[in-house]
Amino acid sequence: MKLKPSLVLALAAAASGLFGPAQAAPEAKEQFFPLLVYRTGPYAPNGTPWANGKQDYLKMINARDGGVNGVKLTYEECETGYATDKGVECYERLKGKGATLFDPQATGITFALTDKVIKDKIPLITLGYGLAASQDGNVFKWNFPLMGSYWTAADMLIQHLAKKEGGFDKLKGKKIALVYHDSPFGKEPIPLLDERQKMHGFDLLKIPVTAPGVEQKSAWLQVRQQRPDYVLLWGWGVMNSTALKEAQATGYPREKMYGVWWAGAEPDVKDVGEGAKGYNALALNTSGQSPKVIQDILKHVHDKGQGSGPKDEVGSVLYTRGVIIQALGIEAVRRAQERFGKGKVMTGEQVRWGLENLALDQKKLDALGLGGVLRPLSTSCADHMGSTWARVHTWDGAKWNFSSDWMQADEQILKPMVKQAADKYAAEKKLERRTPADCQS
Repeated sequence: MKLKPSLVLALAAAASGLFGPAQAAPEAKEQFFPLLVYRTGPYAPNGTPWANGKQDYLKMINARDGGVNGVKLTYEECETGYATDKGVECYERLKGKGATLFDPQATGITFALTDKVIKDKIPLITLGYGLAASQDGNVFKWNFPLMGSYWTAADMLIQHLAKKEGGFDKLKGKKIALVYHDSPFGKEPIPLLDERQKMHGFDLLKIPVTAPGVEQKSAWLQVRQQRPDYVLLWGWGVMNSTALKEAQATGYPREKMYGVWWAGAEPDVKDVGEGAKGYNALALNTSGQSPKVIQDILKHVHDKGQGSGPKDEVGSVLYTRGVIIQALGIEAVRRAQERFGKGKVMTGEQVRWGLENLALDQKKLDALGLGGVLRPLSTSCADHMGSTWARVHTWDGAKWNFSSDWMQADEQILKPMVKQAADKYAAEKKLERRTPADCQS
């Protein structure tokens, strides 16, 4: 007997109802992290350990915990060479693959993406860099300069110098030179330094260095001629070691040099060695292999031959900073799951909410293995930074040693500046300040 086509379809439908779809695709359970990196070019010595720390942390969470509440973490790297145009290309290529969070790894790339992410609804983590004004979450809904900005960094350095001199009044008449990377990154601290200059009466010398910073003869000629009391170094990559070598050649005391936290890692000083002895820089985090999180990475990733780079790099300053950035991104996913569904893949909007509602007290940091690595951090709608602490560490010719207590940026100076800059940005971009209802969304 020949069955009618309609009856065949009906029987097939009944069978599928009994036995379920034969090849049902399982629900995707992967949270995708795009990784913008620069492993090539003049910034590679600094960009590489940063990138390796981020990647190793992702591998460790998958190996140790099976992901976040059963959601596996995946990633894909995209090489930017620290170039803004390549960074934007990487963003455009990776955002469609399920990206729910970007760490641009460059202030220039951050500037270029800040308008784009509003439309795409993907948050940016710019830990210790980016736009200082983006601390104001009421205007910058999608930017998260966690743990500090170049304004907080500059403020703490001026506080530190004032303490060395015996008080802010002792800064009057002093000469402070800012030797800076001539880029958005290098120019960011200038408004804060200008403000502090007005308050305390020191002379501020602004000495730009053309990127990438391999040629600094004219800059250090100015230093030699002006003989500043202190030099603030706002460098990155090869610029930092070059500056230290030029200071040595010029006879400028390295103990009077203070770098931002991107000018205070092993690649900046190891090639200079003894010549960098006495040089100081801000530190956002500890380094070394003793923290539990680093021990877990060694155990679950490197001991299994799955490390992203050499084992002896694990725990270095920038490697650890990469670990912290990735950890905070993952904790934003975990926080979002608490509200939107444990074991689910979070969207960009949900991860943004998680970033805005981080509450990492000491107990939570200890549980994550991050105790002693960074200070507690708590974000809100109004505050997308969550913490404004740092210390100074000093190079002894072989290793970094902490040489100050924890310092906190002065919010009485920063808050009015941040609000004024955020209001100006909002006016230019025709953005409304967020409502209380939007803060809950």
